[in-house]
Parts: sequence; structure tokens; C-alpha cells
Amino acid sequence: MTAQSLNHYGYDKAIADECSELINSTNKKHVIILNVWFFIVNVLCAIFSALDIFSVNQSGMGLYIIYAVVSALFFIICRVVGKKQTTARITVLVIANIIIWITYATQISCDQPYMTATLFMVMIVVLSFSFISTMLRTLAGIIICSAIFLFSSFTVKTASIANQDLYNMIIFVSLSIVLHFAFQRTRMQQFVTLQRNIQIQRELEIKSSFDALTSLLNRGRFFSIASNILSNPHDEYMAMCLIDLDEFKQINDKLGHQMGDKAIQIAGQAIIDGLHLDLSEKWAFQEKVLKEKSSFPGRLGGDEFILFLRGMENRENVKRVLQNILKTLNSVEVGELHGIHASLGVTEITPNDRDIDSAYTRADEALYESKRAGKNQIRFMDATE
Repeated sequence: MTAQSLNHYGYDKAIADECSELINSTNKKHVIILNVWFFIVNVLCAIFSALDIFSVNQSGMGLYIIYAVVSALFFIICRVVGKKQTTARITVLVIANIIIWITYATQISCDQPYMTATLFMVMIVVLSFSFISTMLRTLAGIIICSAIFLFSSFTVKTASIANQDLYNMIIFVSLSIVLHFAFQRTRMQQFVTLQRNIQIQRELEIKSSFDALTSLLNRGRFFSIASNILSNPHDEYMAMCLIDLDEFKQINDKLGHQMGDKAIQIAGQAIIDGLHLDLSEKWAFQEKVLKEKSSFPGRLGGDEFILFLRGMENRENVKRVLQNILKTLNSVEVGELHGIHASLGVTEITPNDRDIDSAYTRADEALYESKRAGKNQIRFMDATE
């Protein structure tokens, strides 16, 4: 086991980085759980102190109330700051949580100078089990916390009690380090397995949803998303566009099927760029489309494409976007391929379109009009026609 893999509990840094989302999620969850527990403990201690039961120090009641308030405020901060689970944000929450706990344990120990510290030892063990980062950072954190505790112990307590704290600290810190590595290595194994399963699911989602040649949605997934949208009440401005490449058979016959595939690929990319789509996370594309109400394209098969256009407000905006796509296709220069011509048929979707069939029929009629009028142009078909 190399030093780098030892630092990441038996795995290399690249694998640990792949699991960062799971690590952040786990750390955030544990921060919240520990603070809820910390709040309950301090509330109970304040009650026991007020009632003078269970030998809880009455002089510490104010301290318990203060830390109960601190833990409640910190819980609220965790819920707000941790909504976006970036590594930096979660790391800050974890460090803040550790500082609060260690300060509390040290202060409790100093307020009872004639007793050996037990709370600090318990908290070191609990914290080592709760949070996962790297072994190097964990060791550094444990050393710093222990140094602060020992300094306060030898400053406030008698030598005999401070020495007992030192002895207990050595035992508990050693145990914490060993158990931290063993426990977090097991957790990393679970993360790696889960991450691989997630990756497999994502790959299956991509294969079942996207056309391999163009990276556009395949026919089935496109119609599934469109039907989902149209089946619900809708009054936003939307449109549907069919695109058919002109004289595509001649490209295949004269330049070969390889160039034909290239033309289809270029057309797909022109559509993606024209709609300003981000396909870096294809597995979440459907959810993103529905959430953000954005446009999405699909490939029907062969040289036929379909676009579901949203967020463009009016016909002029739709026409401008489609003209830019057509202009991009017309300016293509690849080998012997000098420009790609295409016919576009568009229809606006109305609140009465409860399924995709009627809109698709109108777009297909508009496409036919575009072909009949000379090709390489855009034609609209109104719902009333």
C-alpha cells in the first residue's frame, strides 16, 4: 500500500475524488445528526443542573444553555449552507463542528479541574468515526485538538490529574486513529461499490435515451418527455420543429455512407449548439429539461430530426434560432461536402394539444410545405389551419 493510497484509506486519489459527492453527503448528514444529539444532551444537562439531579454540576447550567443555543444555530446554518454540497462548504461545516465540540469538551474539563477528562476522550472517538476526509488531515486534526486539550489540562489542573489526562488521551487517540482508518476504509469500499453501481445506471440511462451517432435523444425518449409535458396543463409558449436534410440520398450515393454519417453528426451538433444545450451530464438530462423548462432535440431516424422548443416567448425568437441552425448547416465545409441543406417545418403548441400527435402532424405538414416551396427553408403551420 503506497503512501497516497494509505492517505485515502487504501484507494488512490482519483477513486476518492470520484466518491467526493458521496463523501460530502455522508459528512453533511453526520454533522446534522451530531448537532441534534449535541443539542439534546445540552438541553438535558441544563434541565438536570436546574433540578440538581444525577450529580450534574449546577454551576455549568449557563454553559449548557449557551452550547444548546450554539448547536441549534449551527443546525440552521448546516441546512442553509449545505444546500449546495460543495467539498469546500462541507469541509467548513465539519471543521466548525469539530471546533465547537472540542471547545465544549475542553471547557467542561477545565470547569472540573479535580476530575480527569472523559468527555474529551469520548468526543475524539465519536468524531473519528463520524467524518471521512483523508488520513493526513485526520491525524493533523487529532494532533491539534489533543495539543489544545493537553495545554489547557496542564495549565488548569494539578500535575497528577493532568498526567492522568495525558495517559487517557494517548490510549484513546491511538484507538481513534486505528479505528478511524479501519472504519473509513470499509466506508470507502461501500462508496466505491455504490459509485460503480451509479456509473452503470448512468451508462444504461444514456444508452437507452440517446442516439449514439448524434448525441440527441432517441425517438422513444423524445416522445416520452414531450408526452409528459403535454399531458399536464400548459400555457407557456412552445413549438415543435421537424428537420429533414435535403438531398441526403445524393450525399450517400456520391460521397459514401461514411460522409452521410458525418453529415448527420454535424447536423446533430449544429442543433445542440443552436439550442445552447449542456450534455455533460446526459443521465440527468431528462430531469433537467423538465425542471428548467428548456428545449430538447431528438433524432427520429436517418436524416430526420425533431425539436421541442421552449422558453423562446414568440414565433420571431423561434425563427431566429432555427435560422441560425440552418445557416450553420449551409456553411459546412468538410472534404467534398460543401454545405448541408435542410427543410424545417414548425408549429406552435397550443394549450389544446394534450398529446404530441396533433402537433407532430402540423409540423410534418409544415415540413412538406417547406420541401414543396423549394427546400432549405423554414415553414410554419398554424394550429387553426
